[in-house]
Amino acid sequence: MGRDGAQGLLELRRAGAYTIAQDEATSVIFGMPAEAIRLGAARDVLPIDRVAPTIVDAVGRTPREESRS
Repeated sequence: MGRDGAQGLLELRRAGAYTIAQDEATSVIFGMPAEAIRLGAARDVLPIDRVAPTIVDAVGRTPREESRS
């Protein structure tokens, strides 16, 4: 379960995208996030309430700032 989405996330990460997976504690169904984490597709694993603020923060960074984190 969830392998196709996790594989897509891995392709995005390999292409340089910033990727996030939801953590197990806040997931109703952990299939795709677990697979994404197992594949190394998720740069960060976060609880659902941290996903949107993290995206907003990441969008506000310049590429130079992103490479330092």
